[in-house]
Amino acid sequence: SMNFSLSDDQQAFVASARAFSQGVLAPNAATWDAQSIFAKDALRQAGELGFMGMYTPESAGGLGMSRLDASLIVEELAKGCTATAAFAFA
Repeated sequence: SMNFSLSDDQQAFVASARAFSQGVLAPNAATWDAQSIFAKDALRQAGELGFMGMYTPESAGGLGMSRLDASLIVEELAKGCTATAAFAFA
């Protein structure tokens, strides 16, 4: 049988993404959408957490993640703000 449990690193990334999503994205997403605001500050914060360089090699300052690892993060971000998650996943 396959093991679908997350590694400690994956769990840490998911927890970090969830906290950012719930604390920053979710409370503001409706306002950003209604007012057509491009959430530069939130995207900057996402970048500081490493969520804008998920596929970028670690040698270049990114996280060097697999598609699976990145999708775990994007899933959490999308719960807070779909548009921000889309930019992070691009």
